[in-house]
Amino acid sequence: MKSKLCLSIALSAMVFISCKAQKSQSTKIVLTNNSDLALPQKAISIKRSTLKAKGIEKSFPIILQNLDTIPAQVNDLDGDGKWDELFFVADFSAKEKKTVELKWSNTDPKYAVKTSARFGKREAENLPVQPATEEVLLANQVYKKLGFQKYQTDGPTWENDKVGFRHYLDGRNCKDVFGKTTPGITPENVGISSKGALEDNYHQMHEWGRDIFPVGTSAGLGGYGLIVGDEINRLGILINDTINNVEKTTFKIVSEGPVNSVLSYKYQNWKASGNNYQVQETASIWPGMYGYKNSVSLNGLKGNETLAIAFSNINNQNPLQVIDSGDYVCFILHDKLTYERQWILGIAVIIPKDAYKGYIEAPKTGKLTNSYLIKVSTKNNQPISYYPVAGWELSADTNFKDSAYFSNYVTALAKQLSAKIKIEVSK
Repeated sequence: MKSKLCLSIALSAMVFISCKAQKSQSTKIVLTNNSDLALPQKAISIKRSTLKAKGIEKSFPIILQNLDTIPAQVNDLDGDGKWDELFFVADFSAKEKKTVELKWSNTDPKYAVKTSARFGKREAENLPVQPATEEVLLANQVYKKLGFQKYQTDGPTWENDKVGFRHYLDGRNCKDVFGKTTPGITPENVGISSKGALEDNYHQMHEWGRDIFPVGTSAGLGGYGLIVGDEINRLGILINDTINNVEKTTFKIVSEGPVNSVLSYKYQNWKASGNNYQVQETASIWPGMYGYKNSVSLNGLKGNETLAIAFSNINNQNPLQVIDSGDYVCFILHDKLTYERQWILGIAVIIPKDAYKGYIEAPKTGKLTNSYLIKVSTKNNQPISYYPVAGWELSADTNFKDSAYFSNYVTALAKQLSAKIKIEVSK
């Protein structure tokens, strides 16, 4: 206990020295949890306009609560070269009011890294994979047409200290799961051989974990399609298709930091049921949660469309649970949902209750199968945010092997996500 106190005092002293030159930029922030729930690692986002911050474009945020430092970062969400939000996570007890002080440092405080986003690509089959942060994919640049896989792990990955995910950027647009056995960030060479070539080395167990979730012709955990009238349309294609139904896909790692990583996907002219749709998708992950936030916004809707969020049921032999909790509806499966039914995996999608319109089971054949399709109402340019969740029995929380425990985790998480933090900023 004594050593922890000394470390906290030493860190605060370092922060004080670092911030001294910018003392005039000190800001007091009062955070109030008005709910009756404890909120562990609650995500806090404060817009730059609320902070009225000036002259600190290349500075790093330092948030102090008494002798403790709360890791934080700033995100440039619109890509204009100027940050838009201050982001951090904090623990709240029920009804707690927390006062923190925001300062700015000229040097990076080097917080412990608890989130990451990774993307690598190659331009030809005989070239090594290179790290990248963005990509533009045209309709004829898909795997089958190119004749080789262009992307490390088939597309970008993102993770926190609990779990990881990946997106098949090669035209399929599936969402997959990396089970993690350790809190550290997975190695940069996942999916790459010692010679820099693509290698499927993540479907075998490593010290950090492995890819655990079979996707097949589903859209995985939290992928999506569009129901137009009675027709189910997949966003993208299957592995043997040679032309995408999306004219242009633009991907970008928007932010990668110690407490938040954000990825953006823009789908231009998605051809579905004779119409063209524009889609903006944003994935955001922060520490502490066995899941992430996914937001989808569409344009070009005519009025007879329903967003269908996919929830793969490959290897499932147990009943689907649909449970109201807080402001959300929770879809939960718990079974040996992993490859060859080797391990127990609980999966869930947490859907906003005010947009939920029921669910159907996907057809046995076609472009989008082996799934429950959660129907969500949507309007032009109005984002829908939902939360895919995955709890593996070999993760840090081994209690996920118990079905009731996993269900309770998901419904408790939904209630925590429903709780809002009141934010008051003053100089």
